[in-house]
Amino acid sequence: MNTQAWVEEDFGITLTSLTEVHHGADELARLWEATAVDGSRYAVKLSAGGTSAGVGVAAWLSSRGVRGVPPPVRTRTGELFSVRDGRRLSMVPWIADTHAMSVGLSRPQWQAFGHLLSRVHATPPPPDLPRESYDPSELLAYVGEMDALARSTQPQDDDLTREAVALWLSSWDRLSFLAAQAAGLAGTLRTAEPSSPYVLCHADPHLGNVLLGVEGLWLIDWDDAVVAPRERDLMFVVGGGVLPWALATGEEQGWFAEGYGPAAPDPSRMAYYLSTRALEDVAYPVREVLGTGERGSREGALEIVRAVLSPTGLVGTALSWASGQG
Repeated sequence: MNTQAWVEEDFGITLTSLTEVHHGADELARLWEATAVDGSRYAVKLSAGGTSAGVGVAAWLSSRGVRGVPPPVRTRTGELFSVRDGRRLSMVPWIADTHAMSVGLSRPQWQAFGHLLSRVHATPPPPDLPRESYDPSELLAYVGEMDALARSTQPQDDDLTREAVALWLSSWDRLSFLAAQAAGLAGTLRTAEPSSPYVLCHADPHLGNVLLGVEGLWLIDWDDAVVAPRERDLMFVVGGGVLPWALATGEEQGWFAEGYGPAAPDPSRMAYYLSTRALEDVAYPVREVLGTGERGSREGALEIVRAVLSPTGLVGTALSWASGQG
């Protein structure tokens, strides 16, 4: 694979350097920081996961004047991406080096984040974007498979496996409750009359996807964009769950609301989205810990599991909303 040659052939941009960046949890994606001969910097992404909606939504929002969404670089033929080795090759300008996850947000930045999401939600979605279906069946099946795997795994002398299995088994009552809650709410929400309009949602606006630069705040990685109730995005802040290990405080939620505007999320939708996200943020990292990858990656996955299951973690937040105390 010669990504540098592909970029020149497909986008007409000659690169002098290409450095892989290890951010994000998408195992099907590779990301590079690239520098062109004129000194311009780009983010180059090769992905097989999800759909091509991400680059299309970013272009759609940027063309409609929504600041804070990096527009994709067009190919020589005017397309939003090319296809190489069965995967999508796309480029955006390199916006900033600082992730909000690593430094947090100030009050003005929380306000800017809220304002950006409000602009996104107010923009009519592009045609053919996936629409929320309230179908957690694939996730719930995966959770069931993970439970069977955890119960059949023999940790032997591996300390990471031993801890991951112990955390899973000791938390199973809570996880199985969230799974049942998600299944029940999904059936209700599929047939309920919408109490709020479906809007264009990023679907994963945690602080790991927020960049801070000299020109302001930017929201990246639109690959999971969907037409859904706004709770699909708001649960990352209003529900407290900006990340499984970094929940938004009440003060920070207030600053976000100063930029977003009044937000009274529907409790059932919040409970559904938080429950499914909490299950994802436990099941998938546990599977990585039980796998055969490098120890460093497995340690990082186990850190996420610890955080999600901690007393102040995302599972506890989801349970609060599920019990009507959110």
